[in-house]
Amino acid sequence: MTAVEPARPMVAKRRMTRKQRRLVLIGAAGGVLCLAAGLVLFALRDTIVFFYGPTEIAEKGVAPGTRMRLGGLVEEGSVARGPGQRVAFTITDSRTAMKVTYEGLLPDLFREGQGVVTEGVFQGGNQFRADTVLAKHDENYMPREVADTLKKQGHWQPGEAGASAPQAKPAPQASP
Repeated sequence: MTAVEPARPMVAKRRMTRKQRRLVLIGAAGGVLCLAAGLVLFALRDTIVFFYGPTEIAEKGVAPGTRMRLGGLVEEGSVARGPGQRVAFTITDSRTAMKVTYEGLLPDLFREGQGVVTEGVFQGGNQFRADTVLAKHDENYMPREVADTLKKQGHWQPGEAGASAPQAKPAPQASP
């Protein structure tokens, strides 16, 4: 004798249409992309800054060995050239000064009293070792971040470098 299995109730299986599968796939991909972007931004939360000023570094308590950008004005009379291509100078934001050492060729436009952004490693105290130095572009240019920092501190005066680019002068007309 064969045992007859009891009849199972039929449950209607609902299948997803192609459009629904596509939407689920796009939604899942978007979720993964958002998660990845969130993780990247979380990891870079302290380094997504164009540069720090000397005062910000002192107030923030940055750990020695931290790689960052330091910006400000090159202090008058602070540039000292050493053996070879070694140069030492001081960057200031008028409240705090930081000593910078750099080995290499400085940009042609590097001068005392001008805006500069350096990239390198914070050594601790008020010491910074730069491996890249970026100087101002032309007679009327200062990096926007340096100008904004100086404006916040009240050291910016209209008409100083960076206020506006000079307008092009029309070419002289030849007389007939």
